[in-house]
Amino acid sequence: MKPIVFLVPAAVLAVAVLRAAVGETTESGGMPVGDGKPVVRVFDGARLHPVASAPVDDGVLVVEDGKIKAAGARGTVVIPEGAEVIDCRGKVIIPGLVCTHSHIGGPSGGDMSGPIQPEARVLDSIDVRATSLPRARAGGLTTVNVMPGSGHLVSGQTVYLKLREGRTIEELALRNGDGSVAGGLKMANGTNSIRSAPFPGTRGKSAALVRQSFLKARDYQKKVAAAGGDAAKLPDRDLGMETMVEVLEGKRVVHHHTHRADDILSVLRLREEFGFKVVLHHVSEAWKVADEIAAAGAGCSIILLDSPGGKLEARDFDLRNGAELEKRGVVTAVHTDDPVTDSRWLLRSAALAVRGGMSREKALESVTLAGARLLGLEGRTGSLEAGKDADFAVLTGDPLSVYSRVEETWVEGKKVFDLEKPEDRLMAEGGRGAGDTEISTTCCFSK
Repeated sequence: MKPIVFLVPAAVLAVAVLRAAVGETTESGGMPVGDGKPVVRVFDGARLHPVASAPVDDGVLVVEDGKIKAAGARGTVVIPEGAEVIDCRGKVIIPGLVCTHSHIGGPSGGDMSGPIQPEARVLDSIDVRATSLPRARAGGLTTVNVMPGSGHLVSGQTVYLKLREGRTIEELALRNGDGSVAGGLKMANGTNSIRSAPFPGTRGKSAALVRQSFLKARDYQKKVAAAGGDAAKLPDRDLGMETMVEVLEGKRVVHHHTHRADDILSVLRLREEFGFKVVLHHVSEAWKVADEIAAAGAGCSIILLDSPGGKLEARDFDLRNGAELEKRGVVTAVHTDDPVTDSRWLLRSAALAVRGGMSREKALESVTLAGARLLGLEGRTGSLEAGKDADFAVLTGDPLSVYSRVEETWVEGKKVFDLEKPEDRLMAEGGRGAGDTEISTTCCFSK
């Protein structure tokens, strides 16, 4: 008879063994759960980069009940009595990184049945136990916009995640004020969505199909309004049209993949016609039409690459994109498009923007507060300010230096990455087992 083999998450097994050995129950931040009072921690002596204000040497960050209580220079911040004080001298603390365009968790949206599928949700396709999530935490990421692919004109609904430790997507998904799942709508143009029927074969046909879809959504919107809440008069429910109406009503932002200057202008033309909110993603040729982007008031989520190759339409990509957009006051984020750029290297991407002429201040903002603004989350995260979620990363040095390392990542006041933990270091550095989400255990054999 063959031995029974159980599959247990590796990190869970390691933690369970440790807890059994010490006879202690802990929260994810590592502090024993006591009498139920909010845990107050003080991160003392670090150089703080609040992003919303100037850096502070010898700073103090106070975290209570998952929120930032205070952040500032020593002497200006009151340290609560009884707080756990963590010595951070010689360290740097920055807001948790926000990636506005990621594919961690293996998401998928629309299929090959048609080019426009707004009803598809990546929420229904993400594996929160995939190793790409702990690798993102190892890079200091705390918030991500997980997207479907760009092979469709409309490939589905994105989802905004907090990289909490959780077993289900519901534990990570951010919510809107009405309780609905927070996210946008992924759209694309250019060569990715051009193929044989029923997909468009030209750029002109691509724009025509999108325009027709928005006109159809307007009609659906009018029919719902005319029904006045009378179920007998309502049109048959259409999940795709419901999503497109959310876009028309400004309840859902469009995250639009686009590269060439003419494709960028096509997006802005449709935006002008239908009035939807849009974030332009990638925009390899943003430097050619930066004035038009600024005039339209559109935000940009750019990618920074330092190696040749890729698609032909990105051949005129330039590192100065960030600098040109900064000059014109465009809200600009830098993203990974993980796995195009590994999430562990998002800060390096911001440094490449500096190489291209972007200021250091805006480069750090591009992976923190600017990203939060583009996702509509600036009230919760993206900077070290009182009242915001305690999302931050502890670094060994300058955030834009390739020699600096992320030592700890905290989400809502709980530590989700610690370089000192062997299983976390494995995710940060790679090696045997780094791509495995589970290990085999049995009473009948040992490793």
